This record gives sequence, C-alpha cells and structure tokens, in this order.
Amino acid sequence: MKWLELLSVAGATLVAAVTVVVLYALGVRLTAIAGDAQQPSPKLKRSLAYSCFGLCGVAVLFGLYLIIPYFSKP
Repeated sequence: MKWLELLSVAGATLVAAVTVVVLYALGVRLTAIAGDAQQPSPKLKRSLAYSCFGLCGVAVLFGLYLIIPYFSKP
C-alpha cells in the first residue's frame, strides 16, 4: 500500500473540510453582525457574508466535480 498517497489524500480532505466549515461559519457570523442595527456599514458585511457562502458552494461543487466520474470522461 502506498502510505504517502493515503496521507496526501487525508491531508487534502482535512484542509478542504476545514476550509468549507470556516467559510460557512464566517458567513453566518457576518450575517449576524450585519443584522445588528448599530453597525455603520451592514451592506458591506452582508455582501461579504454572501461571498463566503458563494465560495463555500463553489468548493462543494468542485468536490462533486472531482468525485462524480461522469465529469472526468475524456
């Protein structure tokens, strides 16, 4: 068995999972901050939150692209 390749895949999976979770959590936090009435620029924070959600969705779609064999046919 090729242990180095197994560790490489495990590391990439861990990094990808942490990235998706952090992006989602940051989006939720920015949405909560933007809902506060005392903030000076809620539209900027809300747009940053939506961009975090968008990046999270792109990461999930890219993962599906890598997993589903139909998309990798030549």
